[in-house]
Amino acid sequence: MDNKTFLIIGIIVALVIGIMAVFLASSDPDGLESTALLVQGQKTLTGGTPADAQIHEDTTGKLSYEPPMPDYSMGKSLGSLGGIIAIVIGTLLTFGIALGISKLLLERKKRKDMKIHQKS
Repeated sequence: MDNKTFLIIGIIVALVIGIMAVFLASSDPDGLESTALLVQGQKTLTGGTPADAQIHEDTTGKLSYEPPMPDYSMGKSLGSLGGIIAIVIGTLLTFGIALGISKLLLERKKRKDMKIHQKS
């Protein structure tokens, strides 16, 4: 299998997994969000997350921004479709950035190799 086919299959697999995750993911936050709610006393360790629970942060004097796709969605009005759009955009954007960085590093290595060969 050549590199191009391998990359295309990898992107397709990543997109399929990402799209399936939109429908299979739990609406109950886990990990970092769950821990923050637990520390703030809005959730118990073994209980579910209350519907009205929100993470409160003091961002006064700190760097703060609104994410372009909060909670991996395009807003509540689009529902699951918004999640799918966000996953596709995020996957392709991540792939594009990784591909760009790898091309830059490869070009840099080629230049370095050319300089070494010119000196000898």
